[in-house]
Order: sequence, then C-alpha cells, then structure tokens
Amino acid sequence: MNSTANAPKFSLGKVVATPGAILALEQHHVTATHLLDRHCQGDWGTVPEEDAQANQQAIEKGARILSSYALVNGAKIWIITEADRSATTLLLPEEY
Repeated sequence: MNSTANAPKFSLGKVVATPGAILALEQHHVTATHLLDRHCQGDWGTVPEEDAQANQQAIEKGARILSSYALVNGAKIWIITEADRSATTLLLPEEY
C-alpha cells in the first residue's frame, strides 16, 4: 500500500473563509474540510482544463492554486492557495 497516495500535494498555510462561503457551506451541509482535502489532493473541481494544468505547474513552481467546487444549487465555492503557501481562502466567486 502506498502511504503517499493521500498525502497533500502542497501546504495550505493559514485557512480562512469569507462569511459568504461559510454560509453557503452551512446551507448545503458541506464541510470545508472535505473541500480542502480535495483541493490539496489535486482535485480542482470544475475548473477549465487550462486552469487545471496551471495548478499542476503552480505546485512545482510555487504559484497560486485555484479550485472551484459546485454546490447542489449550482453555487460555487472557490478555494485559493497563495503562491507562497502562507494562506488558503474559501470564498464565493462574487467575493473575489
């Protein structure tokens, strides 16, 4: 069994969330931990292919990483990890 299979691909740093993201997660019974796990495992959600490729390069070169996850009602939660890996933010796209 490969113990690195579920190892994070990068550090999240300090994790913060906007009020809108917190409310949306609560309303849809989704935990931030679930989405953060997907994000740091390289499951970028519903980003376009070119953004997924940019995220892969960002892991290697230390650039910003963006994931987008659709909620049941079609709303989206974005997760952005800063280039220096000092912080990761959960937010709604309109809060960007």
